[in-house]
Amino acid sequence: MTTLSLIAGNCGRGKGGEDRGFELLHPFSGRNPLTSELLGSSFTRANRIWSKELYRNRSWNKFSIFAKIKKGKKYDYPWPDDMDPNISSGHLSYLSHFKPLTEKPKPVTLPFEKPLIDLEKKIIEVRRMADETGLDFSNQIGQLENKYQQALKDLYKHLTPIQRLSIARHPNRPTVLDHILNITEKWVELHGDRAGYDDPAIVTGLGSIDGKTYMFIGHQKGRNTKENIVRNFAMPTPHGYRKALRMMKYADHHKFPVVTFVDTPGAFADLKSEELGQGEAIAHNLRAMFGLKVPVVTVVTGEGGSGGALAIGCANKMFMLENSAFYVASPEACAAILWKSSQAAPKAAEKLRITAQEHYRLKIADGIIPEPLGGAHADPAWTSQQIKNTIVESIKELENMSTEELLQHRRLKFRSIGGFQEGIPVEPNRKRNMKPSEINMPKAADIESEIEILKKKILEAKGPSDPITSQAIEKLKQDVDKEITSAFISMGLQEKLESVKMELSTASQNTPSQPLNPSLKEKVDKIMQEFNHNLSRPGAYLGLKQKLEKLNLVNGIIEMEERKKKLKAEINQKIPAELKAKMELLKNAEEKISKGETLDKDLIEEVEGVKKELVEVLKAANLEVVGVAKKNVITAPPELKEKIEKVNKEIYEEIERVINTDGISRKIEDLKADIEKGSSSEDREKAEAKIKEEILATLDVEALKQKVENLTVELGLPKDSVTEDKVGVENGRF
Repeated sequence: MTTLSLIAGNCGRGKGGEDRGFELLHPFSGRNPLTSELLGSSFTRANRIWSKELYRNRSWNKFSIFAKIKKGKKYDYPWPDDMDPNISSGHLSYLSHFKPLTEKPKPVTLPFEKPLIDLEKKIIEVRRMADETGLDFSNQIGQLENKYQQALKDLYKHLTPIQRLSIARHPNRPTVLDHILNITEKWVELHGDRAGYDDPAIVTGLGSIDGKTYMFIGHQKGRNTKENIVRNFAMPTPHGYRKALRMMKYADHHKFPVVTFVDTPGAFADLKSEELGQGEAIAHNLRAMFGLKVPVVTVVTGEGGSGGALAIGCANKMFMLENSAFYVASPEACAAILWKSSQAAPKAAEKLRITAQEHYRLKIADGIIPEPLGGAHADPAWTSQQIKNTIVESIKELENMSTEELLQHRRLKFRSIGGFQEGIPVEPNRKRNMKPSEINMPKAADIESEIEILKKKILEAKGPSDPITSQAIEKLKQDVDKEITSAFISMGLQEKLESVKMELSTASQNTPSQPLNPSLKEKVDKIMQEFNHNLSRPGAYLGLKQKLEKLNLVNGIIEMEERKKKLKAEINQKIPAELKAKMELLKNAEEKISKGETLDKDLIEEVEGVKKELVEVLKAANLEVVGVAKKNVITAPPELKEKIEKVNKEIYEEIERVINTDGISRKIEDLKADIEKGSSSEDREKAEAKIKEEILATLDVEALKQKVENLTVELGLPKDSVTEDKVGVENGRF
């Protein structure tokens, strides 16, 4: 606030006969003529009124009036008054709001890094003891540090997809502007979409690397909560994408290579953004990027979410940091949709194939930029240097292409991701399978194999309380209980279920021996009816349905085994001791037959008599005997076993030799590639039939068949028991 002093005195005419009025003393006098004129005119009018009053009262004493007015605010321009026009290095910091942090960010430990905390505490404790006591603990500290480095190396070499995603989202991970300021000699940030808004979630600007100018565009996250709110957590609005588009066109006009950095969970999906044309802005960017006549390189530094990342990611080459992620939907959202619970995010992250390693294997990413152990935040400068080297090398390679080659290179990169191959015409009438993909769903074969393993454990269990079997069944029951609870919550039936439970507990306490109240029973039936109706919907709760089916099957097997044991015990009680002794004769006869020994006539008659007695006993126990099956157990003598193994080995070696030939092995690899790309079943069947025909044509079937026939003669089997197809095809699986 500025104080103005108004001094009035000697009112009336002065010595020269002029009307002196009031004298105005203010700090703006002589500096701003407009201000002086405005203030002077207003006080002149006041002077005329006050002079009349003073003349009427004829008071000649001096008096002072003090008033306060607001000081005019100077416009806050981004550049300083004493700007150096001859700046030769460094970025123009006054054009950017990105300043170094005053405080070092607090260290953040991720959940999977907790085993390393104990080692860190031990190292700190030993160092503290060394400082306090003055003793030499260098050997112990060195051993602990080596142990820590080895543990860190082992941990970061075997990261799961969800763990890599948590590293990509680390609060201390270097942001896009951190990398830009580390790799550029000069940098100036450019603002605005020329439509009245500047989105802080996307940063753009010009920077130089080794004397060459680049246009940098990227998503900018905050380094703390305050910055994240300002940057909207790197979720751009349509203004941000239009700003990026303006800078791309600017770079295209001036022939500057474009380098984009991706680090966003996705485009901002609020109502205002949709009203302003979020989808149109992203689509416009996608179309425009395929027409840029300059090299475009994209680096995924953190997470890249859906179209919000792709809107600045349609590049000639895309590189990903080692612990970055690129996805259509976040694992949490995917888990909530498919498994009705975000707790399945680790499973979703694995199925979505979001890591840099998976994208490089699928030829979506052109390379992986290494990170230091512990993630990019462990050594940001080193990580930025790796990014710089990658950008410089890729731009040099792309600049050797002509404009048409550059555009074609960019288009073919994305068309090949969709399965398009240059020079191969697309089938116009090819039928596309539009069903939901079953790759991420549990396969029936996997469930059947689990059931068979569990069934085998049940059948081989020594008793009803076998620990392995009981543990597997108990785990299955717990999984089903969790799935059912999650299903009740997702269906909105949890509150109803809890209220019914409370009523049931109250009713059982009041009248424990009375039957269930009809109204309460009706409520329970209604809840279960609604639950079963929701569960029966096609495609809903597939995991729960499969586990329930498996549990029912396991319970059926257990009941069947219990019945068999009960029946066996009843039969053993009703069989007399004399017949049990005779049954030993049957066992001995079976052992002799299995060894290849012949039975004499008397022993055969005795065995038949024992069988008849056993049938009579079973009939007396009210058991219906359907029939008596004969076991034909043929076991080769020891001298023939070696021959069988030798022939089998020769057959497999011959088949392996045929498969490893150049023509067939190449066709098998082509068939595998077609299966991965999702070719039609008809094409696969034709290719398989063709490969089998070539294997049969190349195999020396007659020689193999002769060896097998010789074995069948020695074993006493008929010659037609082994056919040509079994030798040639079934043994020739690939």
